[in-house]
Amino acid sequence: MLISRRMMLAGLLAGAASPALAEVMDSSPRPVARGGKASGVTSKGPLDASELISAAKLGGSVAYVLLDAATGTVLEAREPDLALPPASVAKAVTSLFALEKLGSGYRFVTRVLATGPVTGGLVQGDIVLAGGGDPTLQTDQLGDLVARLAKAGIKGATGRFLYWDGALPRLDQIAADQPVHVGYDAAVSGLNLNFNRAYFEWKRVDGEWRTSVDARGDRFVPVVDMVRVDVVSRDAPLFTFAPGRVEEWTVASAALGKGGSRWLPVREPGAYVAEVFRTLARAQGIKLAVGEQVALAPAGQEIGRVESEPLPEVLRDMLKFSTNLTAECVGLTASGKSSLEASGKMQSDWVREMFGASFDMHDHSGLGGQSRVTAAGMAKVLAQAEREKRGLKAILRDVGMKDDKGKVIKGHPVKVLAKSGTLNFVSGLAGHIVPPGGRELVFAIFTGDPDRRDAVPVALREEPEGSKSWTARARRLQGQLINRWAGLYA
Repeated sequence: MLISRRMMLAGLLAGAASPALAEVMDSSPRPVARGGKASGVTSKGPLDASELISAAKLGGSVAYVLLDAATGTVLEAREPDLALPPASVAKAVTSLFALEKLGSGYRFVTRVLATGPVTGGLVQGDIVLAGGGDPTLQTDQLGDLVARLAKAGIKGATGRFLYWDGALPRLDQIAADQPVHVGYDAAVSGLNLNFNRAYFEWKRVDGEWRTSVDARGDRFVPVVDMVRVDVVSRDAPLFTFAPGRVEEWTVASAALGKGGSRWLPVREPGAYVAEVFRTLARAQGIKLAVGEQVALAPAGQEIGRVESEPLPEVLRDMLKFSTNLTAECVGLTASGKSSLEASGKMQSDWVREMFGASFDMHDHSGLGGQSRVTAAGMAKVLAQAEREKRGLKAILRDVGMKDDKGKVIKGHPVKVLAKSGTLNFVSGLAGHIVPPGGRELVFAIFTGDPDRRDAVPVALREEPEGSKSWTARARRLQGQLINRWAGLYA
């Protein structure tokens, strides 16, 4: 089950072009040994940090801190107290916050309730789909839940089909400064499905465009009616969006080629999950009325449920795939706050109290451009969290060491357990350098040109001109600094 879910997650992310997803360091040269050589490979380029930074030609600011993991001693630093956007590096701190507040055994639960007894397969009352804020729920899990209900003899209800999505605050999107069509800027609610995205596919047939929208999984492909996409003859804008009971999209024909697909965000996720549940139920012979939203969770007998993986596994996937929805759902669940701003502030206050580091977070994913952290603060949090065995290091991804051509060196003895983060003209990486022997290091690197980022019109922020090459240079610099530090200090 876990392998299937992760494969589904990877497939979902691969279908959404996004600078905030699949964030892995793509240039991390082999570390230089203390003698100046690297296991048979001679290091290329300057080793002086200022020369590396100058050669990167990033503009804006570069800040970093390198610590001895065991003692917290600062070994190198540049602009350690400069506050910069953390981007998805923030998810590492959100993980610590969630583990502290919820515990490692926590699971999100989505339940089906019956408000009356079951007679002859019919619930004598209402059937309720009650969300618990699970950000990882997928169509196949929902399909399996319906199949279990059918196997138990459920055929429908004499009353209504209700859905409750109030376990978390309902948000149209995480960050208002992102383009309307990007799937990584998801809506948030107590009911979520497929990271709150629907699958839009188009193809050219006999000179005409044919489009479809569904909530596909590996085994279930229910059609979605509440999202409609029309192809319009124009060059720009790429997408337009109009909310309503049916979420109306138009897409520019000039951008479509002969055919293709992508995931589009759904802005009313509760209604989306209810529609998909009803469609799956109908296919199993369970007749339900159109779903009705309720403000309060009705009392009732539980007749079915889906549980998420334990929290550390949810967080491990979040850190690997950088899913923004997961970060916001776990952060909001941990805080219990009714707004993202208040929840981010609570997390910031918690970091200050627990670690003595100044953070200014306005969300839990780092997607919004307002949040600010310092390299000194981030490094301090990571080092102390590991000394206190808070469980973060164990779920960080090994981003790998790479050769001069950017290829992963398989079986390399040095591990770089880290979280990366990318926004337009903002890039960060923070984590642990773990050699097979010798001294373990903790680092935080933030590079950013916020003014350049803010100057990009919102509609063009999916991939503005120059951002791809800027990010590549920033990541290369991160790898060069790690190379230098591993050679000098590890």
